[in-house]
Amino acid sequence: ATDAEGFKEQGNLFYSKKDYSEAFNYYTKAIDASPKNASYYGNRAATLMMLCRFREALEDSQQAVRLDDCFMKGHLREGKCHLSLGNAMAASRCFQKVLELEPSNREAQQENKNATTLLEYERMADFGFEKRDFRKVVYCMDRALALASACHRFKILKAECLALLGRYPEAQSVASDILRMDSTNADALYVRGLCLYYEDCIDKAVQFFVQALRMAPDHEKARLACRNAKALKAKKDEGNQAFKSSSYEAAYQLYTEALTIDPNNIKTNAKLYCNRATAGAKLKKLNQAIEDCTSAIKLDDTYIKAYLRRAQCYMDTEQYEEAVRDYEKVYQTEKTSDHKHLLKTAQMELKKSKRKDYYKVLGVGKNATEDEIKKAYRKRALMHHPDRHSAATPEVQKEEEKKFKEVGEAFTVLSDPKKKIRYDNGKGPSWSCAYFFDF
Repeated sequence: ATDAEGFKEQGNLFYSKKDYSEAFNYYTKAIDASPKNASYYGNRAATLMMLCRFREALEDSQQAVRLDDCFMKGHLREGKCHLSLGNAMAASRCFQKVLELEPSNREAQQENKNATTLLEYERMADFGFEKRDFRKVVYCMDRALALASACHRFKILKAECLALLGRYPEAQSVASDILRMDSTNADALYVRGLCLYYEDCIDKAVQFFVQALRMAPDHEKARLACRNAKALKAKKDEGNQAFKSSSYEAAYQLYTEALTIDPNNIKTNAKLYCNRATAGAKLKKLNQAIEDCTSAIKLDDTYIKAYLRRAQCYMDTEQYEEAVRDYEKVYQTEKTSDHKHLLKTAQMELKKSKRKDYYKVLGVGKNATEDEIKKAYRKRALMHHPDRHSAATPEVQKEEEKKFKEVGEAFTVLSDPKKKIRYDNGKGPSWSCAYFFDF
């Protein structure tokens, strides 16, 4: 017993110097020498708490009160350990026991209030999760973790909600912290998989889900996520394969099926919409392709490929203003020479679309020969000549005169090789290229 007391004194000395590892060693020696002394377990529990080893501290404080049910500090420490580990109900029972032994104990009164507060945050978080208000859950879990710093359950819930909010780096960091302390934690493995899955790293995600299921075979969330991830990857790959072998109809159908698998996977679905738009464009479903690109951009507004694809579809459907808007967005984000060229081309087509179409005025195609242009001019000039309409009303005469002038104007430009080239290149007397392309 004297040996045990000596070890305890040594432990106290190290504890007061904040050398908790040495204190732990001496309290352990005291316990080995006298295993039935409640205060030795109590002291070692206090040391373990300082080392943030709350599970072991809980065992020691429980052993202390088993040996001496009136050991007030033992009950208090047990309660604090339960609280730190997130078990508010058990904590509350311990603090109540302290208050039975010493009704005016301030610390127990305060800690009991903390346990009640913790229960309230848990209740609010559960309600928030049900309502898919993940921000609220993160808020509640931050408050709860201020009281229960060692609770893995709260950390996991927070990490899962961060992942569902798209805050992947934060979620990854919380899950990794837990895995450092407990590499077999199925929930943490699941959350890491979830982050990878939502970031479209589906193969890696599946590995984590499989690992989580190895640790906890009945982990429902991991099982569902694993099934979705495998199905999504298989469908997407199948669609890509069909597209590569030019089976555009099949690809379109497969991307459509893939989009129904998991509405929560924003990044993968954005890619699927864009892929379906590409297949749609090949099938000349240009309006649907535009809609698909818009859906992809709604899911991920930084998705350059979707803007480029949509802009191309706008060009093909002669919606030049929309094309210019998309190319401007792309060029602002990535100032490459290719993007600059695409923007310039769209701006030129927009400008051309706003001026008179001389080919239309003469009723010929853009590739008409000199001869065809002459013939068309003679025909149209005769059709609209003022002499032919001398008996018409003044309004009709005015309209026909205007058309006659336009035909002359069109012929003047298209019959002169130099002027025609300038016209075809979008240049004309009324505007300046240099002004239009001012970057």
